[in-house]
Amino acid sequence: MALPLMPKATAVWLVENTSLSFQQIADFCGMHLLEVQAIADGDVASHIMGLDPVANEQLSLEEIHRCEKDPGATLTLLSHPEIDRLLNRGARYVSNAKRTNRPAAIAWIVKNHPEISDAQIIKLLRTTKATITAFRNKTHKNIHTIVPQSPVTLGLCSESDLNKAIAVSVARKK
Repeated sequence: MALPLMPKATAVWLVENTSLSFQQIADFCGMHLLEVQAIADGDVASHIMGLDPVANEQLSLEEIHRCEKDPGATLTLLSHPEIDRLLNRGARYVSNAKRTNRPAAIAWIVKNHPEISDAQIIKLLRTTKATITAFRNKTHKNIHTIVPQSPVTLGLCSESDLNKAIAVSVARKK
């Protein structure tokens, strides 16, 4: 499920301005129930100014009123193509700590999805063609010590980006 922009500030606003249950707010903002309760108590995020999700077009008033009437209902985020485009803008900075995980991610993709082209892997993981070729030919210097791990769990790419790359490669193959 997609999260609202600035989830903690959104949770502050929802706690202060609605009668939604803490569980509904926690589910919508991707937070733990106890964190939302701490926001309501003033222990956490007392310095954060609330962000109105209605003004930012992330929620509608009708959706809030519907969930206030039914404590079992969950809030759904409004989808906006412009926001989705900004959030999925492609290559981003990768920290030094995550760069050391890149060979494990390359090994995982080459092992589990060999149909993905080198160009797609380069774009997805921000690596070089020589590194990918070394993994495909099993000539990489650390090939025996690297344990393949999913790039999603390593935080090198999002699951949606990986699924897009797989879908494109499968469509290309057909």
